[in-house]
Amino acid sequence: MTRPFLGTVLFLAACVALPAQWLRYPTPNIPRTADGKPDLSAPTPRTREGMPDFSGIWGEPRYPRNQGVRAPFINIGGWVKGGLPYTPEGKKLVDERSPVDSKARATEPSVLCLPTGLVYRYYHSLRKIVQLPDLFLILNERNASFRQVLMDGRPLPEDPVPTYDGYSVGTWDGDTLVIESAGFNSGIWLDEAGNPLSEQARITERLRRQDFGHMTAEIKINDPVMYTKPWTATLPLILNADTELLVEICAEGEKDAIRMQRIRDAQSSAK
Repeated sequence: MTRPFLGTVLFLAACVALPAQWLRYPTPNIPRTADGKPDLSAPTPRTREGMPDFSGIWGEPRYPRNQGVRAPFINIGGWVKGGLPYTPEGKKLVDERSPVDSKARATEPSVLCLPTGLVYRYYHSLRKIVQLPDLFLILNERNASFRQVLMDGRPLPEDPVPTYDGYSVGTWDGDTLVIESAGFNSGIWLDEAGNPLSEQARITERLRRQDFGHMTAEIKINDPVMYTKPWTATLPLILNADTELLVEICAEGEKDAIRMQRIRDAQSSAK
């Protein structure tokens, strides 16, 4: 189930119990304006330990189309001054993946229902943060997946088995949460454009919650295989209150992308 279909969901829910969907259930114990809406400009909440509390459901802001702003998960390179500094190997991969009619497009992880890259995870669907003293847990709406950031002082593993999400540890730098991650596999697409990541990549995220409803994620990618130098993109996030995560499961073995590629190939051959 995806959010573009919420109107249909709400209509059907009217036949039963609307609160069962929790899509418009008021989030308790949050600051509100005089008209009852969530006060997104209220002060940053803090934990008992005095640290910023990132708990809540977060998603991407709405970008005005008439301003030509593209969401980062479409192409993160548009959010990096001067574009991405590809190595020859990185440039070759992104050139193969980027064209919408390329055969490589049919291998995009999201259309094959595989786990998506880190930029996708930030923006492609909602994410719920559960913050504990020694654990920062991120629940992703897409495929009901999770990511855990361990904050008990352990280092990153020295020789990890590569995985889609890698391994993450967190520390505090004042009011900024710093997340270090490594151990990614080589099949990851950072975004829809196919910007790549290798097994040697190391990612540093710096999360700052400016107020109750706004957060920035400064993401630094250090991958000597795919890029000639480290690069950084800063992404805005906004709190989604008075709602809840839905269960969005991508069908395993999805074949639409492969079928569409066959149609395009057939059309090209007929010309």
